[in-house]
Amino acid sequence: MPVQDAADTDWQQAQADVITDPGELLGLLGLDTADLPAALRAAADFPLRVPRAYAARMQPGDAQDPLLRQVLTSPEELAPTPGYDTDPLAEAAHTPVPGILHKYHGRVLLVVTGACAVHCRYCFRRHFPYQSHLPTAARLDEALSWLNEHTEIEEVILSGGDPFSLSDRRLLDLLARLATIPHLRRLRIHSRLPVVIPGRITPALVAALGDARWQSVLVLHANHAHELTPGLAAEVRALQQLGVTVLNQAVLLRGVNDTLPAQEALSLALFQHGILPYYLHQLDRVAGAAHFSVSDDQARALHRALRHRLPGYLVPRLVREVAGDLSKTPL
Repeated sequence: MPVQDAADTDWQQAQADVITDPGELLGLLGLDTADLPAALRAAADFPLRVPRAYAARMQPGDAQDPLLRQVLTSPEELAPTPGYDTDPLAEAAHTPVPGILHKYHGRVLLVVTGACAVHCRYCFRRHFPYQSHLPTAARLDEALSWLNEHTEIEEVILSGGDPFSLSDRRLLDLLARLATIPHLRRLRIHSRLPVVIPGRITPALVAALGDARWQSVLVLHANHAHELTPGLAAEVRALQQLGVTVLNQAVLLRGVNDTLPAQEALSLALFQHGILPYYLHQLDRVAGAAHFSVSDDQARALHRALRHRLPGYLVPRLVREVAGDLSKTPL
């Protein structure tokens, strides 16, 4: 078994150094605790988890800080809202074997972990039954066997949870097993962790993703320009030098990034970091997240204004995922 290098352990230590108490987070930022009892009740349903490295980017004294709003438990989460449920994308109907989600032609999503570095309050999998999908040895064998048999699948998408919450050793072992499946041509990984914790993209990970065995795509998840750190740009450059495509998908969130200045700043900051805007998602209607919702009319108007401000390659596609549809739905 290879020994972990310093780069691997550094990010893991940052991932473990988290705030889980809403009162502690509010106190750290010097904010009022009047809503703390309700925030604690919301945390009982979906626990607060935010790395201190991410909290350090929040503005003290600002209760509307866009990073804080994404992670702080809120009494608004407790209000039942018609049309918002625990499985908004009907993923349970697209699971041929545990851990595999097969919704779109030629590609599948492989759930590799239920762990995330940060718990985003709008997460569409906040109620996902990970206990039934986590990749035990037997389940992973079954999932890889299913992939071997389905030669029409050309792309595998690692998701979770956050695939990058796995150690390099576990992730590289998984990639090595996937690389033995001859009809897989593309590897895609969706991760928020390099945005939340600088240094996650280690040299070992860069080498593995740059393997010429397949084309690799990394889709990051940043919603606001303040989330991006200088170190991320160097990590992205290292990936691109080996041919890895790096994209970003964001979620349109009320009170976080639902203004033209916020969206323009995000696209420009992404490009400065070498990342191309890919998708701007309308909120998935998951129970507990309705207070982040932006109307379709407002979303379209914002997107139209963004097209008028920026060149086309810096304008993400505005989409919604509709349960049962065979692709993302443009708005």
